[in-house]
Amino acid sequence: MHEELDIHPIDELAVSGIAALDEKISGTYSPEVWEQRVMYYIRRDPEGSFVAESAGEVVGFIFGEVRSGEFGLEQPTGWVEVVAVDPDCQGQAIGRRLAEAMLGRFRELGVARVNTLVSEQREGLTQFFTSLGFENSDLRSLTLDLSPGQSR
Repeated sequence: MHEELDIHPIDELAVSGIAALDEKISGTYSPEVWEQRVMYYIRRDPEGSFVAESAGEVVGFIFGEVRSGEFGLEQPTGWVEVVAVDPDCQGQAIGRRLAEAMLGRFRELGVARVNTLVSEQREGLTQFFTSLGFENSDLRSLTLDLSPGQSR
């Protein structure tokens, strides 16, 4: 990537680029899903989630929000919920710059603690968050499979 990187809060105009990037990463094109998610985060905090663009194309994004009163955490807590960087652009500090923008926003809002969840199968993502200073937490992820054929 040799073009200038522009990191700014998400807006409705980013939906198609976000959907295209997700398709590149996941193999599934689902613009309606991304439109709903973008609008959700814009309603929650129009300055709180970010997109990275280079030469007018979305090359990364990060979504998150501040919540309190959930999971026994009464103080306002930042949550990083989705982060993605174009595989062709990884290793260029795009994810780090997106995270710094979000963490800066959290600081502005008085957040003292930030959480995220990462699948154990996503070692690269775990390393990314560790490089930002994230550590294991005392929160425990629990899951219940409700799909057909599961007994319970």
